[in-house]
Parts: sequence; C-alpha cells; structure tokens
Amino acid sequence: MQANNRWFIAVTILLSLLLSVMPLPQEWLWFRPAFPALLVIFWITRMPQTFGVGFAWMIGIVQDLATGASLGTHALALSVLAYFSLLTYQRTRAFNPAQQLLWVFVLVGIHQVVGNWVHGLEGKSVPGLTFLWPALTTALLWPWVTPWLRGLSGRLHVR
Repeated sequence: MQANNRWFIAVTILLSLLLSVMPLPQEWLWFRPAFPALLVIFWITRMPQTFGVGFAWMIGIVQDLATGASLGTHALALSVLAYFSLLTYQRTRAFNPAQQLLWVFVLVGIHQVVGNWVHGLEGKSVPGLTFLWPALTTALLWPWVTPWLRGLSGRLHVR
C-alpha cells in the first residue's frame, strides 16, 4: 500500500465512526446500520494481507470510546467479525451481489449476537431479535457502498 493513500482508509473509518454516533430519532435507533462492521468486512475482503483481527480490534476500541459502550464490547464483536471475514474472503469475492448481501447479513448478525451477549453479561441485553435490525440495514447498504468504495480506492490506487 502506498503511504500517501492510507488517508483514504483512515477517512472511511473515521466517517463510519461518525455515522455510528450521529444523532437519530429514538424510533430509528434500532435501524442504524453497523457502519464500522461494514467497513471491516469491506477492507478485509479487499486487502486481507493488510487488515485483520487487530485492525478490527482497534476500530472496535475507538467505537467503544466514541459510543460510550463498555470498553471491549465493539472490539470483541468486530474481532469475531474480522476472523470470519478472513476465513471466507475468497468465497465472498466469488459470490454474486445477492449472495454477498446474504453473507454480510450473516456476518453482521454474528457481530450483533456477540454485542448483545456482552450487553447481557452487563444485564442490558435486548429481548427478542430486535438487535438484528442493524444486520439487515447494513446488508441492504452493502450493494451500494461497496462499488462506490471499490471505485474510489481503485482510482486512488489504494493497495
């Protein structure tokens, strides 16, 4: 990766963290996409030799600090997500867009289950399956966000 183009990755991560704390009306909060999770999947699928579990852990720690969550909650969930993304990045690349959408739903769903489990240990778990709404909204964003990011990173020669 060229050092002068690392700013693009940092900007996308910063933007995802800002979107994760952007104020929303109360009734929309459950539908907020998991933007950092989406970017972890994208960057690991695009550049698995560069990004991995440690990358996801650092983003998760920053997200924990930004959102006021218990330290390590998002870090653990994003690390598990990164692990599964690394295991399946070659298959994910070969999937058609509909299969990718479903796989992103599964990956972000696992991310949400881990986060809800940690909240449950704190006594703050969400009853029912409401906690999976962000997995659905994130998966629905995948087909629009990835071509845009792929095009920009290609033009900027981010490798």
